[in-house]
Amino acid sequence: MADTTQGTDTPSPQPVSVPDKPVLEGLEERLSRQWREDGTYAFNRDTTRADVYSIDTPPPTASGSLHVGHMFSYTQTDVMARFKRMRGANVFYPMGWDDNGLPTERRVQNYYGVRCDPSVPYDADYRPPAEPAKNQRDFDAVSRKNFIELCEELAVEDELVFENLFSTLGLSVDWDLTYRTIDDTSRAVSQRAFLENLKAGDAYLAEAPTLWDVTFRTAVAQAELEDREQAGAYHRIAFHAPDGSQIHIETTRPELLPACVALVAHPDDERYKPLFGTTVTSPLFDVEVEIKAHPLAKPDKGSGIAMICTFGDLTDVTWWRELQLPTRAVVGRDGRLRAEAPEWIATERARENYGQLAGKTIFSAKEAVVALLRESGDLEGEPKKIMHPVNFYEKGDKPLEVVTSRQWYIRNGGRDAGKREALIERGRQIDFHPAFMRSRYENWIEGLNGDWLVSRQRFFGVPVPVWYRLDGDGEPEYEDPIIPALESLPVDPAADPAPGFEETARNQPGGFIGDSDVLDTWATSSLTPQIVGGWARDEDLFAKVFPFDLRPQGHDIIRTWLFSTAVRADALQDSVPWKHAALSGWILDPDRKKMSKSKGNVVVPTDVLEQFGADAVRYWAASAKLGADTAYEVNQMKIGRRLAIKLLNASKFVLNLGVTEASIGSGALDRVSNALDISLLAQLRTVTEQATAAFEKYDYARALQLTESFFWTFTDDYVELVKDRAYGDPDDTATQSVQTALATTLDALLRLFAPFLPFATEEVWSWWREGSVHQAAWPGAEALTALPHTADAGVLTSVALALGGIRKAKSEAKVKQRTEVERAVVTASAAQAGQIRAGLADLLAAGNARDLQVVDGDGAVSVSDVELVPQPAE
Repeated sequence: MADTTQGTDTPSPQPVSVPDKPVLEGLEERLSRQWREDGTYAFNRDTTRADVYSIDTPPPTASGSLHVGHMFSYTQTDVMARFKRMRGANVFYPMGWDDNGLPTERRVQNYYGVRCDPSVPYDADYRPPAEPAKNQRDFDAVSRKNFIELCEELAVEDELVFENLFSTLGLSVDWDLTYRTIDDTSRAVSQRAFLENLKAGDAYLAEAPTLWDVTFRTAVAQAELEDREQAGAYHRIAFHAPDGSQIHIETTRPELLPACVALVAHPDDERYKPLFGTTVTSPLFDVEVEIKAHPLAKPDKGSGIAMICTFGDLTDVTWWRELQLPTRAVVGRDGRLRAEAPEWIATERARENYGQLAGKTIFSAKEAVVALLRESGDLEGEPKKIMHPVNFYEKGDKPLEVVTSRQWYIRNGGRDAGKREALIERGRQIDFHPAFMRSRYENWIEGLNGDWLVSRQRFFGVPVPVWYRLDGDGEPEYEDPIIPALESLPVDPAADPAPGFEETARNQPGGFIGDSDVLDTWATSSLTPQIVGGWARDEDLFAKVFPFDLRPQGHDIIRTWLFSTAVRADALQDSVPWKHAALSGWILDPDRKKMSKSKGNVVVPTDVLEQFGADAVRYWAASAKLGADTAYEVNQMKIGRRLAIKLLNASKFVLNLGVTEASIGSGALDRVSNALDISLLAQLRTVTEQATAAFEKYDYARALQLTESFFWTFTDDYVELVKDRAYGDPDDTATQSVQTALATTLDALLRLFAPFLPFATEEVWSWWREGSVHQAAWPGAEALTALPHTADAGVLTSVALALGGIRKAKSEAKVKQRTEVERAVVTASAAQAGQIRAGLADLLAAGNARDLQVVDGDGAVSVSDVELVPQPAE
């Protein structure tokens, strides 16, 4: 919890100890260790929900590569966590590690030389080979449980790398609040949530057309798709009507001719209206198909009439479903055409033609079909080359196919208008930052064309926690799955016997089989609030943190992580998962291209941290607004480093003027009597109000900008103006006034900068204050209410302009700034002239001037008629 002691409360005496040469180097290691040892950021469980600010931290893929994007987005979350902590919140700030997915599976396979095979029994004494085999086919086959154990073993090493990076970066995470998305707890939570969904009717098993990656041999959900521009060609192919006429279609998938179930055209297309309801015969395969009408057909695409195959793409699926067409699938899960001619290809000629395609890959089958069409005369002209978007699995390298398979789904509104509207309404209960990102959430929901496919045909992952009885013939009874007791979770149906059965009954008639699939990684990642919050395990904690206050994440995974989490919380808790969603942008390279490992334009963060320091990197990250794609900008980091160094040096200067903790505290503002000092504190009050308001709107970048601008005013203008007075007699009221203003401002600036520059501010704080600045209260403008009602914030601005004019005149005269001014005229508007007169004594001292005549005039502040005291000849 933050120390609620304001900077103006009576402090305990603390001796000032300022190093001779303050430096940034070494602060990260020393202070990170100190914070960990002191429990500076520890969550206090003895709390109430009203006092908690809970963060659903994104769990990074620990097996992945470190890149600057990690520093960028996690810093943006951290500045908010630090602000909320200083505002008095009990911040629940965990860290998870996402080790459930293909990146981890591949890393474990290649690192240890093993592959996961759920049919292999668990070996408690298994150890991987000292050196992995060179060929993957020679890798050790191990049980899923052994594979997960190896994953967790390797994850410890990977996670230490990330933890070191994040600690060096200054993340104020409570490192006692960590989890893994594949550990026992996460698997149990994921399986329990699935079973709760199943019980409520939100999860169901169905045989349906499914997007399929032939490389990974797994089903793919709509959210995992990406379009890639690919070279293709339109093939103009003739279908034959009973009267001998021809109907030409144009297709990029001629290899699917044996899977054709109908032709389709738009209902209003006058060319084809007379043909609706009639039949034609497919070339090569002699299959009779009907000509149908459907509004999705595009009259201006190709010949205006298309063939419907089961299945070429998702539009085929829509036509198949809505027109109630038969299923004639020829592409298998291995991406090859069926080895035997299907029953609907019946003529001798057709079966001979199919024989030339049987068992071929999609590419080879296409070449064979085109050759056969040329030979038969059913291909008109040459194929027309095109570039067109093709569906890919986001991690795949071959176009997706659509195959029919039995899969598990969770209802997400894709096939239910009522649920779709309910989830859109859930989104409206979440504050999106920036607000326009909500439209991406709503647009995604409105564009769904099916429920969420959550089963995957992979070996590694969270197993689908069900078994199926086998009837007397050994056939599975899919409609009545066997489910485990909740207290037995996590389970692995591939290794554990079904409840009520012995292992010997596996795969036996009258016995059981285990579901061999695993859950989509998003099906577990969508439960991060439930996993880290203690759902179904620690209801006291869950009640104190849920719904979470903040979900920070990238804007590119709104459709996956954000939406899927909303789906689960809606079904499981009848609630939103969090109150706020903060969406970070992408990191762009100098050419404004997204940084990614595949493009080879990523930057290793450890190098950047070593070169510039954590505070500099945080400055760059925090300068970018939420949702904004930001260039990787070294110059911005250089500015941040200069700012941190200036903070050290300016603080050293102020504290060496005799400022101490006793210069602030209860009643201290009563000692502020000088108009320039009062003006500084009036500006500080405004900056504090505005920075606080910006932070409350999650506009931390604005808060940084305001604080930084005021800081430079403080160091470049105010400190320069008051140097002489600050060195005066400590008992003099003028000296007491300036020292109180200096101390009050330094105290507030350290707090204002603390979320952004945690290392430099903590270092300075330790020179003259007890405890940690990160447990101190955020500066409140109300602490400065004791300022006189006549406080004029413009005095400092006007006097600084006049000083700038005097210095400019000296520069133009090519003399040193310490050269004495005999006399000069300062002209300003009546209001500004009055402000300058109020600070004239400090202006005379700072400008080293004997006489300054301040006159009322029009326009901006100007200095003229400058007479310099003649300098003795050297």
